[in-house]
Amino acid sequence: MVLQAKSITKIYGKGQNAFVALDRVSFSVKRGQSVAIIGKSGSGKSTLMHVLAALDRVNGGTIAFNDKDYETLRAGQLDSLRSKHFGFIFQQFFLNGRETVLENVLLPLKIAGVSFGSRKKRALAALEAVDLLDKKNNRATDLSGGQKQRVAIARALVNDPEVIFADEPTGNLDSENGSRIEELLFNLNRKKGITLIIVTHDEDLARKCDRQFNMKDGRLTEAKK
Repeated sequence: MVLQAKSITKIYGKGQNAFVALDRVSFSVKRGQSVAIIGKSGSGKSTLMHVLAALDRVNGGTIAFNDKDYETLRAGQLDSLRSKHFGFIFQQFFLNGRETVLENVLLPLKIAGVSFGSRKKRALAALEAVDLLDKKNNRATDLSGGQKQRVAIARALVNDPEVIFADEPTGNLDSENGSRIEELLFNLNRKKGITLIIVTHDEDLARKCDRQFNMKDGRLTEAKK
């Protein structure tokens, strides 16, 4: 299993104000699978993605990536795990509008300490993969919504991740651009063997994944295809 969670619990607040976001959730995914996590707002699906991606800690249970338990890793090791093995795509894009498309894609490699020559070569290859090489010198603010999401995918790809976590990747897009982003993600999954974890409200998108999980009141159940 590339990712495995056993009976994880996540609680926000204390005492009477405590809110159980994840209630003894167990989850595992094999390398190269595409997985959808479906649920209403507040169901716990984004919290689950965040803890699986080592962006937040759990209050109980265990999570492992390639059999490495997160609880055994120091903060620097968790940072390395995220920067070297995971890619992230969010609904809001999180691009720096003052920088060029190329500069936005270079950022994860710069943080990882990759040499300038190597990171530029890899960033250009990632932009070519999402068909945006001709926009490399454009400011991010000058792009359409679909183009911004493709830049975000290129940024997620640039470290050659084993897992891509995508939180509502088509949520801010029209149907045409949404379909293009879906096709791009699933092509990466099939051709590069990248594991996809997709959080979504979109049941049509979820049905295209190998597996679908439903999240409700902090509990997770797998849907039968």
